[in-house]
Amino acid sequence: MDGLLMKKLTSYSLTVAAIAIASIGVRDVHSATLVVPPDPSTLVSAACSKCHGVSGNGVSISPLFPVLAAQLPGYIEAELKLFRIRGRSDPRARAFMWGIARGLTDEQIKGVAQYFSSQPPVKGNASSTPALADKGKLMYENGAPARDIEACTVCHGHSGEGINTQPRLAGQHRDYVEVEMYQYRSGVRENKVMQHVTQKMTDDEIAAVVDYVSTL
Repeated sequence: MDGLLMKKLTSYSLTVAAIAIASIGVRDVHSATLVVPPDPSTLVSAACSKCHGVSGNGVSISPLFPVLAAQLPGYIEAELKLFRIRGRSDPRARAFMWGIARGLTDEQIKGVAQYFSSQPPVKGNASSTPALADKGKLMYENGAPARDIEACTVCHGHSGEGINTQPRLAGQHRDYVEVEMYQYRSGVRENKVMQHVTQKMTDDEIAAVVDYVSTL
C-alpha cells in the first residue's frame, strides 16, 4: 500500500472519529425519535441527510460517506439490517450507523431504501488517467481466472448498476470505493466474497478498478 493511500486512510479514520465524537448527542436524539414510524422523507431528513446529502437526494458531499441516490433497495435494506444488529463493525458503521439503525423497524428500513433508490442517479467522471481506467475495465469485466478472481460484473453488473442485494457502484465516490476495497482486504469490513477477491488483488489492480468504477 503506497504512502498516499496510507495518508488517506489515516485522514479518513481521524475525520470519522472527530465527527463521531461531535455527533454522540445527535445520535442519541435519533435513537429516541426513530422508534416512531415517520414518513420516509421525514426520517431521511432527521437521520440521514447530514451524511448522505443535505437536500435528501442521497448525494453525499463528503467522499467519506457513500452516495445512496439510485442505490438498489435490496442492498440498502440488507445493510441497514446489518447495522441494526451490529453485524458490521467497520469504523463508519460503529461511529454512525449502529446508533442510527438500532431503533429502525423493518417498515422504516424498507421505506428509506425505496426513498433513496428512487432518487436520480449520479454519473461518473472521465478518468484523468485513461490507461489506468482501461486496465481497470479489463479487471472489472474479466477478473483474473488464473488467480481465482471473479469479474466484478458477476455481482455489480456490466455498468456498475448492481444486482439484487449487491450494490450499485456507478456514480459512487472514488475515495469511498478505494477505502472500502482496502478495508475488505484487511478484514476491517466483513464480506467473504469481497475479502476473497481483494486479498488476491495487487495495489495497482485495486487502483485501476477504482479508477474505472469512478467513470461509470
